[in-house]
Amino acid sequence: MNLIAHPELLELLAASHALGTLRGGARRRFESLAREQAPVRAAALVWQGRLASMTELQSPVVPDAAVWTRIRNIIDAEKAQHALERQRDEANARDAAKPRGGWLSSLALWRGATAAGALATVLAVVVGLNLRDQLINAPAVQYVAVLSDDQAAASMLVTFDPRKKQLVLQRVGSYAEGADKSLQLWALPPGGAPRSLGVLDNAPALRLAASESDVHQVPTLAVTLEAKGGVPPGSGPKGPIVFKGALIEKTI
Repeated sequence: MNLIAHPELLELLAASHALGTLRGGARRRFESLAREQAPVRAAALVWQGRLASMTELQSPVVPDAAVWTRIRNIIDAEKAQHALERQRDEANARDAAKPRGGWLSSLALWRGATAAGALATVLAVVVGLNLRDQLINAPAVQYVAVLSDDQAAASMLVTFDPRKKQLVLQRVGSYAEGADKSLQLWALPPGGAPRSLGVLDNAPALRLAASESDVHQVPTLAVTLEAKGGVPPGSGPKGPIVFKGALIEKTI
């Protein structure tokens, strides 16, 4: 299929590739097309840039003093290890240049190798703990949706983080609702009435509190244009749908 002739499909595949939901043979075929066709490569790069900007949602955190201490310890350990390796190389060179005097002549070498091994073990433990902390604190993504307008242009990215019980929304288009209007997010369950998930402000990215029950077995999300502040609680949407898209559960 010629993806360039189907821009809406190209946008969805590029978004899925950037999110990691495009897998297996489909991901390999998309990457092959990206290498061969500049428009496909450009779409992939655009979506990677859009998703990279989601890191701006995270509040800045001042590192604890222990973090800098750990970094200095790692640097000192690396310097000590390099120094021991140089001493070991010099000892090997001296041993090679003189007659062998038995195993006692290599005692300094063995001591150096033992110390280097101990330092390498400490370094591995410190790095492993740091990676574990990063994995624990990284946001999880269980559901994802790319909401498009009536021209099939991607306009909003929605993800659900089950750890923090949050919907994270990022605008990726140029749509502006106006000062007297509000956008409202809706879950469209099969055979049921639309259920409001929250009113959106005009920020490029925001979070909404949500539970897994709010998005579980919901095939579609939609955004409507409502009066300022959204519709009253308990009532359904009044305005037109401006964005809509399938909600997909990640399996990896």
